[in-house]
Amino acid sequence: MFHQSQLVDGKLPVFVFPSSLTFYSDDQSTHKQVLTLYNPYDFPLRFKVLCTTPRKYTVVEAEGTIKEKCCCDIVIRHIDICINNEGIKDKFRIQVVEHGQKKILGRKEVISVLLPKKESSPPPAEDNFMSMHVPGRGRETIQPTSSSRHGPDGNVRTGGGPSLIILLAAVTCILALMLPTHGVDGDTNLPGYLHLSLHQKLIAAYILDQCT
Repeated sequence: MFHQSQLVDGKLPVFVFPSSLTFYSDDQSTHKQVLTLYNPYDFPLRFKVLCTTPRKYTVVEAEGTIKEKCCCDIVIRHIDICINNEGIKDKFRIQVVEHGQKKILGRKEVISVLLPKKESSPPPAEDNFMSMHVPGRGRETIQPTSSSRHGPDGNVRTGGGPSLIILLAAVTCILALMLPTHGVDGDTNLPGYLHLSLHQKLIAAYILDQCT
């Protein structure tokens, strides 16, 4: 499932959902959020949660062990809600080691930000990527992608947001991750076919990470 070199280089993939945390000052229900850490491997992992500004957060079980092919929830609470912290990006780092060892096998960073209002928070600005000049080559004309369209003057105008396919894929993955996990969650009112396996949720988490 993974290469031995990933254990040596500390590049073991770490699966965490969601990939970012957003807290809102005016919505107390968002002041506590949950990170789900997955272990799809055939050996147990020990994890540790680090933070760039630990004084602003409390983490329930910042260290622990995940059994092979299982997952665990990490509860994070923002305890310093104030206007001075709004708009500042913090980072959490989840690093994992093989149980009984000390060498770090992999790590994953999760961005956290506090915004003033949930309803009026603007979407994050998109990065503007420009073409690189390749020495010895003339400028090439590249056909616009589906997110670009021609205006009346013939100029290419880029779309203002992600494509509909990406949005649908992201929503589908979020819904999949919210469903109960087969063999982990107890009895629910949902039918059996809506209980997803851990591997199915890992695939959904990976696709969602690529969409965001």
